[in-house]
Amino acid sequence: MSTLLKWLARLLGGLALLLVGIVIVAAVAPPAVDAAPAAHGAGASSVEPSTSGLLRAFPATNEPADNPTTPQKAELGRLLFFDPVLSGSDDVSCAHCHHPDLGFGDGRSHAVGPGGAELARNTPGLWNVAYAQNLFWDGRLQSLEAQAEVPLTHPDEMGVDDTAALTAELLAIPAYADLFAAAFPGETIDFAHVERALAAFQRTLLTADSPFDRYAAGDFEALTAAQRRGLALFRSGATRCFECHAAPTFATDGFRVVGVPGDDPGRAGVSDDGLDGAFKVPALRNVALTAPYMHDGSLATLADVVDFYAEGGGLAHGRENVDVFVQGFSLTAQERDDLVAFLYALTDESQLPEVPTAVPSGLPVVARLENPERAAAAAHNVGGPAAAGEARAATTIRVQPGASIQAAVDEAQPGDTIEVAYGIYHERVIIDISDLTLVGVPNAAGEWPILDGEGVLADGVVASGNNFSIGRLQFKNYTDNGVIVEGVRNVHFYDLYAENTGTYGIYPVRSTDVLIERVEATGVDDAGIYAGQCENVVVRDSVAHGNVLGIELENTLNGEVYNNHVYDNTLGILIVLLPQLTSKVSANTQVYDNLVEDNNHQNFSPSGFARLAPVGTGILLLATDNADVTNNVIRDNKTTGVAVFSLTGTGFFDVNELDVGPLPEGNRVHGNTYENNATDPDPLVAELGIPAADVMWDGSGTDNRFNEEGASYFPNVLPGEGWPGFLRRAYGNVLTFLVGQLL
Repeated sequence: MSTLLKWLARLLGGLALLLVGIVIVAAVAPPAVDAAPAAHGAGASSVEPSTSGLLRAFPATNEPADNPTTPQKAELGRLLFFDPVLSGSDDVSCAHCHHPDLGFGDGRSHAVGPGGAELARNTPGLWNVAYAQNLFWDGRLQSLEAQAEVPLTHPDEMGVDDTAALTAELLAIPAYADLFAAAFPGETIDFAHVERALAAFQRTLLTADSPFDRYAAGDFEALTAAQRRGLALFRSGATRCFECHAAPTFATDGFRVVGVPGDDPGRAGVSDDGLDGAFKVPALRNVALTAPYMHDGSLATLADVVDFYAEGGGLAHGRENVDVFVQGFSLTAQERDDLVAFLYALTDESQLPEVPTAVPSGLPVVARLENPERAAAAAHNVGGPAAAGEARAATTIRVQPGASIQAAVDEAQPGDTIEVAYGIYHERVIIDISDLTLVGVPNAAGEWPILDGEGVLADGVVASGNNFSIGRLQFKNYTDNGVIVEGVRNVHFYDLYAENTGTYGIYPVRSTDVLIERVEATGVDDAGIYAGQCENVVVRDSVAHGNVLGIELENTLNGEVYNNHVYDNTLGILIVLLPQLTSKVSANTQVYDNLVEDNNHQNFSPSGFARLAPVGTGILLLATDNADVTNNVIRDNKTTGVAVFSLTGTGFFDVNELDVGPLPEGNRVHGNTYENNATDPDPLVAELGIPAADVMWDGSGTDNRFNEEGASYFPNVLPGEGWPGFLRRAYGNVLTFLVGQLL
């Protein structure tokens, strides 16, 4: 017996040592952490002071420190660009495929090499390529200098097989020898200098004086009425064009799957983490000059492009992984024409370089071409300079029932207030002027004026003015949004009611210093109150009910959500970081003093991320960092009161979609009151085989802490404030492993 006891003691001692060893290893093992983004991208990019909030700061160019652009380099690059001597057969220049009369494209569906070989993709234009951080349709290179070598040496393009011999040939031409010496004084010239000169020239191909630019600078006559309507559609919640084609470049450096039919892998062909069929978002400046369109040149006209997106892009062709912003929309024939008219307003060839009549090699220069789209652009762009108006003091403009709110906006100047008398107004209002207040005047019963889209109009108000206030109005029956405000600073929403307004009730996006207070939103199929990609947002004293998502802060930095009543939604409050957006951060949100109850509404979102929201969720922190959730009353939510999850833990995202840190880190959930939650969890949770609880964590991320007295937890033990750091790390690592096996 004593021998048996000794063996049992040894066994238990060994197990204890093993357990201690596991804890030590887990404590010292580095936990998975998200890399900090180089630039967060949240908030506004508008320039102040400005008459219009549409005036945006251009990003930094891709000019490297070792190749600053000089007039001498640009001039050398211009001559090289047009000189066929850069091709192996001396008969093709860069300009043959990037023709200045065709928006620096070639007018073909697919590029064709000198031997007649058809290349795989459409030739991209070069206007504003200085702002691009990813080059080629698949983004395989990030440097214009490195990019130059690819077409020069590709056997089906310019076919140079000996770059040293080409350099020697150039230096044997006296004019080029002098030009290289002037551009790169004191340097030994090699092929890299050819690339650097070509890159310097391309960085001079800039546009910033289109009719749109003049409109954004405050010349409101620069766009025609059709183009203004098209601009409103472009940045509306219906088309969502602005999500990918953001001013001022009308491009982003991301890669998206729009679903053009075909088997081209796109980004996936050059990057292990690339999405299959994803391509770089092209810039739209001078887009009217560069037909045909898409990476394969399959769409002949801008109207065809609009139709493609209206039909849902690849969704209409059975593609399943189409981007969330490509969901289809309805347009009348007039609206399609208006949207195309606006795209023509992005035309500006004021910096078109001179095509040389001769080049130093003596070889023939590419012939000039007639581009009929220049005449079409001229026909569209007939807006004129604004009439010189007399300066006046700020005033109040009153809108009476039966009159047009838009007419009052068009009359307004910065600093004005527009008062809307009680009545029902069937219109969409477009506001681009800064320093404007739009306010309703209630009737004797205290009822606010109503803007009613009658189930036809997309948005109630579309605004891009800095220092904008809007209050005491109701928005009903719009198909996409009640109020959308994009890209500006200092926005105040107050005393508003939104009902049945499509995707969002109140929708500030890419804006800074946003205050939303005393707003009620209901019947919305995404988020009743939403702030996306914003910086410094306060949502307070508001009510959201009967929506899919009550209140959502998406990819937003520095938020406060307090003293709100959120009930009868599918999900009450969502703080989230999603991939494939301009903003790469969701951090520093405080959620406190809210009543979050009975969020068990059936999910009625037709598509998109909101469609995935689990019924019965009070508060969800998804991949966000440093959120503080405290002093809320959270009750009667059938799945959970508070959940903290990673993007990977949900199973909703392809790992190759994730261009953001997917883990929740540094979040605190403490001091909340829970009652009657987790009584009938959503099937999604039940199918995972995990028990519902007041507080749920998937074990991911570092330094998340939970201190909730009397609340039920999943897992049963969660790390709290009193835990030593090494123990939190150890527990987190073990839990991440176990939950990973479970999910």
